Amino acid sequence: MRPISRRNAIKAGVATAAAVMFTEAFPKSLWAKPLVTSPGIQLYTVDRELKADVEGTLKKVKAIGYAEVETAGFAGLSAKDFRAALDNAGLRCASAHFFNFGSTEPGPLFEEANALGVHYTVSSMMGNFPNKPSGEMGIEGYKAFAEYCNQLGEKAKQAGLQFAFHNHNTEFKDLGQGKIGYDVLVEATDPNLVKLELDCGWMVAAGHNPINYFKRYPNRYRMVHVKDFVRPAQPSTSLKRDEVPQGTALGTGYIKYKPILLAAKAAGVEHFYVEQEPPFIGTTALEAATKDYEYVRALSI
Repeated sequence: MRPISRRNAIKAGVATAAAVMFTEAFPKSLWAKPLVTSPGIQLYTVDRELKADVEGTLKKVKAIGYAEVETAGFAGLSAKDFRAALDNAGLRCASAHFFNFGSTEPGPLFEEANALGVHYTVSSMMGNFPNKPSGEMGIEGYKAFAEYCNQLGEKAKQAGLQFAFHNHNTEFKDLGQGKIGYDVLVEATDPNLVKLELDCGWMVAAGHNPINYFKRYPNRYRMVHVKDFVRPAQPSTSLKRDEVPQGTALGTGYIKYKPILLAAKAAGVEHFYVEQEPPFIGTTALEAATKDYEYVRALSI
């Protein structure tokens, strides 16, 4: 081993001290890799603002930092005109929610999806479908709905699109026989025809853990909704106004998202959309959207 000269030792000491000072001057957050590099937003968060001013609201969303959005309607515009407004604001759109599957033929809806330029067409409602039970949804009702989703998935595929289903909390109601509606639906749908958008907030509100589902059904989830609630007294599978928790900005409720989003990425999730449920108390929707963006961007690996 070559002996170290006094001059080299001094140089090494100076270099080490400089490295320590540099490291202390810059917090680890500056070196960390963001868990989600480009958070998106479900535009339902700013629905009221959007309906009042489409162009202006989309530009404000872009100014917050969002580069990607998911639609929930077109604020009174045609799909083509809404696409133009998105383009003018510099926003990408890969996914759109449609609320009238089952009450109309899906062909025109898929035409709108293609005009908008999305890949995923999403249903978040169990509207009318063949063999829908007249009363409560039981096991057979969920199986019938799953078959309808498979049919929509096949038609979406023929239109060059991918169909996906988005949950709320109601699908996690215990149906008896050890069955939960959501599980019946997932297991009875074709993995290639029906992908899933997991609303993590609603799942947690119903008393279930998204991480378990990402592990149980790998490669099914392509999108997630990232939302928080004020901690409820107990889990709820109801959407009645007095039985759902109050929405709140990410990081101010009770859901810890870092482990959830790590599991989501490992399961193949491609798109991460923040969403906040109204009413907005003590803040505006755009202020909430800003806090939500900052929370997700601050999560690091």
